[in-house]
Amino acid sequence: MNNFNVVEYVSQQEGLFLPVVSDESVTWEKEKQFAIQALQANDFLKKIAGQNQGSLQNAIINVASIGVTLNPALKHAYLIPRKGKVCLDVSYMGLLHLAQSSGVILWGQSKLVYSNDTYENNGLSKEPTHKTNPFGDRGEIIGVYCTVKTIDGDYLTDEMSIADVHEIRNRSEGWKSGKMCPWKSDEGEMIRKTVVKRAYKYWPKCERLSTAVQMINEQGEGLAKEKDVTPEDQAAAAVIILRKAK
Repeated sequence: MNNFNVVEYVSQQEGLFLPVVSDESVTWEKEKQFAIQALQANDFLKKIAGQNQGSLQNAIINVASIGVTLNPALKHAYLIPRKGKVCLDVSYMGLLHLAQSSGVILWGQSKLVYSNDTYENNGLSKEPTHKTNPFGDRGEIIGVYCTVKTIDGDYLTDEMSIADVHEIRNRSEGWKSGKMCPWKSDEGEMIRKTVVKRAYKYWPKCERLSTAVQMINEQGEGLAKEKDVTPEDQAAAAVIILRKAK
């Protein structure tokens, strides 16, 4: 649809956007402009939007219902073309922001571990030690971890080897297609995102975050493999539950 009017169509979505806003900081006027800018800056995305206008509408509604911004400076979420549709994609930074803004965690981070780094897991409810030389050769990526601090002051860390991450990557539709996809263009970001998508399952529940992860997975990005629950995991969960009960 060569005559697709981006400004007109996006502006018509206000009535669907406003009733489902879950975060007051995500405002219609700003998100409307961010959406228009994204579409006008990418001819292929605009073409897909014109051919499948309903998918663009759904993506805009998801911005409101999940409560994540398209502000390109923050890099929390993007409108992307995928399988003939316009989809809302949430970055690992966006997922951590959703957890933090919802009051589930105080802060969180996801870091890559390289072969020449020093990484040490310091046990239950303790932040890991990760030492790097940012000015030297860090070697190859061997793993990734996500650490968050809960509102009760506990540290929760989940770790994945690069082999575990690649197992998830190999199930994604984009990777299997052999074409250019985020796993090829933004590998580091996708590795971080993979561990966040698994780690969040062990945090206090957050509906907005759960909705975002479900949406991402349904778009063919690959499902995060469940972590084996060890006695240590069960003990950590019990400690947190008991603290909340006091």
